[in-house]
Amino acid sequence: MNKRLLAALVTIVATIGCDRITKTMATASLRGEGPRSFLQDTLRLEYAENRGAFLGLGRNFTEPARFWIFTAGTAALLCLVALHVGFSLARDGANVLPWTLLLAGGVSNLLDRATSGGRVVDFLNLGLGSFRTGIFNVADLAITVAAFVLIFRQVERG
Repeated sequence: MNKRLLAALVTIVATIGCDRITKTMATASLRGEGPRSFLQDTLRLEYAENRGAFLGLGRNFTEPARFWIFTAGTAALLCLVALHVGFSLARDGANVLPWTLLLAGGVSNLLDRATSGGRVVDFLNLGLGSFRTGIFNVADLAITVAAFVLIFRQVERG
């Protein structure tokens, strides 16, 4: 098996696995509980179900609109990302890691939507003082890292 393909598959399985396990743990231990604070409130664990996208964007859309945009639309985009990863692996492998992280994070959140009535489990919150992130999950972190790497590489190229 090609080393790049193996690395991509390991990244996908590890990312989805970590996300699924942490969401299961968060649901079992945080649902119905108040936030738990660590490291002088730098890290909070707080159960939330997100019916929208990033930071709840679109949570007030109608049920059919949320399905078509966040489930069907995401599935279609992830098919395109998977094709891009496949073609990249076949060529030179450039940028495969961030695209693989994007694919894995998207698939894991899509699994939530497909099995939980369109909701995604979130449970992580970071902050310093009054500055706090929204509540997110491991899949969101993978997607964010991928986006930053892709943007950075694009800026670097000029």
